Amino acid sequence: MTESPSAQCAATVDVVLPCLDEAEALPWVLSRIPDGWRAVVVDNGSTDGSPEVARALGARVVHEPRRGFGAACHAGLLAAEAEYVCFCDCDASLDPAELVPYVREVASGDADLVLGRRRPQGRGAWPLHARAGNVALARMLRRRTGLQLHDLGPLRAARREALLGLGLTDRRSGYPLQMVVRAADAGWRVSEREVPYRPRAGKSKVTGTWRGTWQAVHDMRQVLAEPPVIAHASAGAR
Repeated sequence: MTESPSAQCAATVDVVLPCLDEAEALPWVLSRIPDGWRAVVVDNGSTDGSPEVARALGARVVHEPRRGFGAACHAGLLAAEAEYVCFCDCDASLDPAELVPYVREVASGDADLVLGRRRPQGRGAWPLHARAGNVALARMLRRRTGLQLHDLGPLRAARREALLGLGLTDRRSGYPLQMVVRAADAGWRVSEREVPYRPRAGKSKVTGTWRGTWQAVHDMRQVLAEPPVIAHASAGAR
């Protein structure tokens, strides 16, 4: 386990890990959860024993039968109980230990939502087609919201109650983008931190193929076309 940021944050953080056949990556990912934080592994229909591996390693396991990245993430958010909720991929491409300063930034009131800007480390960490799609979507996001963001990466942190107040409805690949768009519409302060992005363990279900990337871009373009929605809750203490 890694060092916790503080006694205050350590007791109040849940890390949501959407999971689909990630038995190979889970031991490393769960070993990187900061001390005192809780891992919430959301199984989205694995057939490789991922739920059993996660449970044996001390994680809380939630089952979400509806397929979709957003469905898994939102099930984890609903299952979370901590004041702060983080999201991280479960494929060992991102290190959950990197989330410590994210939570500190939210807890201090300097930001309401903190996102990771991925920086590829090593060959194959980020396929060209996936990177190109991300650049295009980030450009559209900047035009839509005015936020000067460069990535729509899955590593992020915010207050749980505030996230629930956004009324997120997407249950597919558009979920991460909808979170940012609705946060911007609600006047949240959104910041971005650079984070190492490594080659994933196992096979990608989304950005590993042109078809998966196209579907993700399609889902996200639909989110960008939605009219502004006023959140039902503020981002929390200022």
